[in-house]
Amino acid sequence: MAVSPMALLRALALVLIAGATALAQSAGYGVGRTPTAAEIRAWDIAIGPGGEELPPGKGTVREGAQVYRAKGCAGCHGPNGTSGKAPTLKANRGKDAETWSRGRILPVRAPHATIVWDYINRGMPLNREGTLTPDEVYALTAYLLFINEVIAEDDVMDEKTLPKVKMPIGDDYAKLPDWKPRTPRLKGYFHQPR
Repeated sequence: MAVSPMALLRALALVLIAGATALAQSAGYGVGRTPTAAEIRAWDIAIGPGGEELPPGKGTVREGAQVYRAKGCAGCHGPNGTSGKAPTLKANRGKDAETWSRGRILPVRAPHATIVWDYINRGMPLNREGTLTPDEVYALTAYLLFINEVIAEDDVMDEKTLPKVKMPIGDDYAKLPDWKPRTPRLKGYFHQPR
């Protein structure tokens, strides 16, 4: 039984395509490298509610008021945190207080004080993010919590005291139940597994 040259070419093309496909599926691409522990730490910047990731440092309300003026916060948020083009930083608690006011002001709406610290640390000042020292961030956090009547004027904020601050809206957030793989979903959840 003779095999035609065209059949041999087809078989050869099929083998070459299969081989190229197998090479394309190799374990590595030969590009990049595994990041070092220091490189991973540089990206691991989120601060959790417990504050374990907070850096050493401390700040007071008085220092925070000075940082607020010196770093130009008033340029966007107004001299007292209540005016300006950026969101207000102080809740209006008077008789004409806006109903939604409490929920839109970061130093009041955050369920944990560490969230306020983290936001200031990573996002402020708007055009110079990441330029504040940990002490300046602790001081600004103390100042904002004080003007919103969350802490006392003589409280010092640091990596130990900040996570212990009881936020006014912290208990308003629903607690999520612990979940483990293969745990049935809550009764009434519309996507029940079969």
